[in-house]
Amino acid sequence: MNKGTRTGVRAVLARWRGRDIELKSPGEIDAMRVAGGLVAQALAAVTAAARPGVSTGELDAIAEQVIRDGGGVPSFLGYHGYPASICASLNEQIVHGIPAGTQVLADGDLLSVDCGAIVEGWHGDAAVTLAVGTVAPADLALSAACREALDAGIAAVRPDARLTDVSHAVQAAAEAAGRRDGSPYGIVEEYGGHGIGTSMHMDPFLPNHGAPGHGPRLVVGMALAVEPMLTGGDAETRELDDGWTVVTADGSRAAHWEHSVAVTDDGPRILTLPLG
Repeated sequence: MNKGTRTGVRAVLARWRGRDIELKSPGEIDAMRVAGGLVAQALAAVTAAARPGVSTGELDAIAEQVIRDGGGVPSFLGYHGYPASICASLNEQIVHGIPAGTQVLADGDLLSVDCGAIVEGWHGDAAVTLAVGTVAPADLALSAACREALDAGIAAVRPDARLTDVSHAVQAAAEAAGRRDGSPYGIVEEYGGHGIGTSMHMDPFLPNHGAPGHGPRLVVGMALAVEPMLTGGDAETRELDDGWTVVTADGSRAAHWEHSVAVTDDGPRILTLPLG
């Protein structure tokens, strides 16, 4: 059960119809942009530092320092007991990988880094997948396909669209990339995007697959974290004994890309791009 959410059939229906979705004013969206820009800055610092011989624990410290120096608070740290400021998911890890000083990057690794920050009560959340050293072409193609799915999902975040229009756009782009690459990618179904604003995870849940035309209608002032996760093999997942790290069941590699996006009259506004 999600903390602070209504329960029962009526509550589920209300959330699905959009009645519980937080709407932001233009000024509040601007405030979210500040938080999102800080997330982008932290991810840029991690990207610059991610190379063979560097530990994921070191990357976590870098991200936390950037966030705090920018006047923010890491939103992941302490969230339901999570012990770090980033999620560092390596190779077959899909999401929620816990960084550690003993986890040292090696040439050829594929690393997904998820990061969140809070500035004056507003959240930003984004993820990137990084190639460490010289990475296999198939892994680079997997990451590129996931990013294409993200871009397609973002493009669908428009007023009067339905929530699953975004889901379908992600799925269609991932499937098209798989046909092009001759490698059908697994679309992770158990995890997906979400609303974001005064909390990191809010209604609605945003699946990364599904038929279009369903769910709440998107209206100006909504903000969504769009975050496809693809695997190089089967989409089945399992959770490790640490209670956080999610891996591919078949050991195939995984990629994860994410942006926080606002619905505006001018179309999607990406809130987690670098400022400037």
